[in-house]
Amino acid sequence: MSVDQEQFLTVLSREDALARFEAAVFPRRPVTEQRTLADAIGCALAHDVVAPIDVPPFDRSNVDGFAVRSTDLKDATGNRPVRLVLNDEVIACGVAPQLLVTSGTATSIATGGPVPRGADAVVMIEHTQPAGEGAIDIDRTASPGQYVSYAGSDIARGEVLLRAGTMIGSREIGMLAACGIPQISVVRKPKVAVLSTGDELVAPGQSLRPAAIYDTNGPIVSAAVNENGGIAWFAGSFPDDETKLEAGMRSALANSDMLVLSGGTSKGSGDVSHRIVSRLGKPGVIAHGVALKPGKPLCLAVCDGKPVVILPGFPTSAMFTFHDMIVPVLRRMAGLPPRADAKVQARVPVRIASELGRTEFVMVSLVEGDDGLIAYPSGKGSGAITAFAQADGFLRIDALADQMAAGTEAEVTLFTPHVRVPDLVVIGSHCTGLDIVTAPLARADLSVRSISVGSLGGLAAASRGECDMAPIHLLDEKTDVYNAPFLKPGLELVPGYRRMQGIVFRRGDTRFEGLDAKGAVKAALADPTCMMVNRNQGAGTRILIDRLLGGSRPEGYWNQPKSHNAVAAAVAQHRADWGMTIAPVAYAAGLGFIPFAEEHYDFALVTARKNRPGVAAFLESLRSKETRAALEQAGFRPV
Repeated sequence: MSVDQEQFLTVLSREDALARFEAAVFPRRPVTEQRTLADAIGCALAHDVVAPIDVPPFDRSNVDGFAVRSTDLKDATGNRPVRLVLNDEVIACGVAPQLLVTSGTATSIATGGPVPRGADAVVMIEHTQPAGEGAIDIDRTASPGQYVSYAGSDIARGEVLLRAGTMIGSREIGMLAACGIPQISVVRKPKVAVLSTGDELVAPGQSLRPAAIYDTNGPIVSAAVNENGGIAWFAGSFPDDETKLEAGMRSALANSDMLVLSGGTSKGSGDVSHRIVSRLGKPGVIAHGVALKPGKPLCLAVCDGKPVVILPGFPTSAMFTFHDMIVPVLRRMAGLPPRADAKVQARVPVRIASELGRTEFVMVSLVEGDDGLIAYPSGKGSGAITAFAQADGFLRIDALADQMAAGTEAEVTLFTPHVRVPDLVVIGSHCTGLDIVTAPLARADLSVRSISVGSLGGLAAASRGECDMAPIHLLDEKTDVYNAPFLKPGLELVPGYRRMQGIVFRRGDTRFEGLDAKGAVKAALADPTCMMVNRNQGAGTRILIDRLLGGSRPEGYWNQPKSHNAVAAAVAQHRADWGMTIAPVAYAAGLGFIPFAEEHYDFALVTARKNRPGVAAFLESLRSKETRAALEQAGFRPV
């Protein structure tokens, strides 16, 4: 930490911070406007709407048939039908009746036509027989009101049609249109300026310079604003230049109802947003530092009546804090009711450590276990983009708890109204070849969930009945046999494909050029400046690395990413000099590669689940000519 970095002076609880923020923003008089029905979708109704007419506005036939007097048919039977004379008119939709239905007569009427004077029922055309010219026979009785919708039976004149605060959707539009209402008064959607900050940001579509990242918070926050009753206006991305940023923030705030920034709130040497906010208006900063994980750096302010929010820079932190702390205020400004998030109960299969004093939100993926839903934590961290997109929901760990024990039944808040349990759940070792095998399942509209926890973690999950199969590549040191010695009762081995593991390095590095794998590792260990990148414990690759290293623990040994791609990226970006990955990933990254061992990437199948449709489709794909050809093209060797 640099000497000029600040610390969070007062960290508020989530509840205290939200209460203070809402108290500073509300009460406020909502701004209303008139909108046509087509333009009112997603808006909140500003006032109660009273029905100006009855719907239907007249007694209406519900079927094609004949308008009759029910008393004329009181004695009708199959053996003794009643004959009625037809009046000389046909009542179609939009045609007002002209003739009275007198005793012994009937009038032809279409569905939706107004019931004529004198008639109190309608007989379906299927229940009549022609009886010569100008007459019909009816062989059954009719009750008063049969197949008739009376005036006002749907909507009665003077009743409250829609209440203030109702969000206008297609159903509400239909009700309003049925009453002839062309426009309504709605709460004007708040205009929310979205502004990204950081020297490292590059707009999507531009070239990515070294150490830079694409701006994801701007687009994702804008989308979340639009989803929750606001109108997002992306005001641009600004560098960490206090003068330029302040000018941008002032302009954005002046032209909007709310300002939302991401980044610049962590009180680091380059984070200036929170200092600028204090100069934008009264009362200023309401809370800076909230006992949330992720999301501690959140800054909440109100400047001359307008909410100003600085979200953490990491995408997952930004979205959690936005949905948990900002959405309630935004929806209230838009006149909308609070979000009604769906919740389910699920069991946590592994222990989740937590930090005392901070309410922690943990994203989870849901899978179907033997005894109900299982909630797997994503474990990707607050900077992960895919974690938020791929998770089904999140669970909450109370600020007073330092962990959630394995086996805990927890409440999971869903990101969508319903959870779709995947058709195939794969938990275990990571491999790019797995995407090739599962591609046909996606085309067949079968959902696949793949969770990378390493080979040993996958075997444990399969043994607990938490997945359909576990991809594994484990070499038994005693027998030199892959995978089979590690199977437990209830699991069976499905042969997959072979892949070459080896040492990856930057081309031109003379410490590795021309050596075999053992020689390369020996050379790396002889150079104290040569830094490695390892793999996570439980991964089959980690077992191979440890065999090569013996008992050595070189520089970088404790850097333990969970995927082959992460290893290749670390070497390519000079954060490490060597590591172990598979050949296809090394070649795709443009790196040098020294083969070490062709390993068996197989699947530990849960026998009790082998007849499930998703499993059957996976096994069919694995054996197909198309998948085998695609695997070979990608650098794998099918068996």
